[in-house]
Amino acid sequence: MMQAASAALALPPDHLALLGLICFIAGLVRGFSGFALSAMVMASGALILPPVQLIPVCWWLEMTASLFMLRGGWREANRKVALGLAIGSTIGVPFGLALTTQVAVGTSKLIALAVIACLAALQLARVQLRFLASHWGLYGSGWMAGVATGLASVGGMVVALYVLAQNAPPREMRASLVLFLFLGSVTTAVSLLAFGLMDRTAIARGLAMAGPAALGVIFGQLSFIPRWEHYYKPFCLLLLLALASWGILRMIFGI
Repeated sequence: MMQAASAALALPPDHLALLGLICFIAGLVRGFSGFALSAMVMASGALILPPVQLIPVCWWLEMTASLFMLRGGWREANRKVALGLAIGSTIGVPFGLALTTQVAVGTSKLIALAVIACLAALQLARVQLRFLASHWGLYGSGWMAGVATGLASVGGMVVALYVLAQNAPPREMRASLVLFLFLGSVTTAVSLLAFGLMDRTAIARGLAMAGPAALGVIFGQLSFIPRWEHYYKPFCLLLLLALASWGILRMIFGI
């Protein structure tokens, strides 16, 4: 059975098993933190598959996770902000995809890992970009999130920086991220199809990995403890920073 799945997904059995484990852990993180699913998959899985092949897989994972979490996100999110960010993201995604598809695989991996590391470091440092707290900052942040999605499927982390600039309550921030990721996934699908990235292999891989990710989301939601909420985000960001930095070091120095 593993051999058949390996052939259908064009992945060696060991890579297939490892990618499934990565997706489960990423789903677990998304379930209790509300973000970082794609960033976790990209930071860990970029050494298995090039970003241009992981991006459509991450689309399926984000859509699956969003469907599980959308109900709470719709009630508690700032819907006007989530819609504005999604509009900007729709415009930005093609720019990121255009760059990802034009550069060499090694370069695209470094770009994706560097973007993840920088965004994680900015959030850990709680850098508040005050210029984002404006009408144009809303759509500009959405555009940057779209570019980041096209580069490394990490648009949610850019949006987190925008929300941080608003000093929004943590629960509203988490819900707004969930709603944005759902809306953004709907429009991103069009760009992925237009660039020819959502092919049969990508669809098969995405559907196969959606199961482990969904299981992780369920366990993550069950393990969410409100009184520990302020620990979740720093933990996820430190993990992302460590994974992305390790990946960069491995690529540069062959560790």
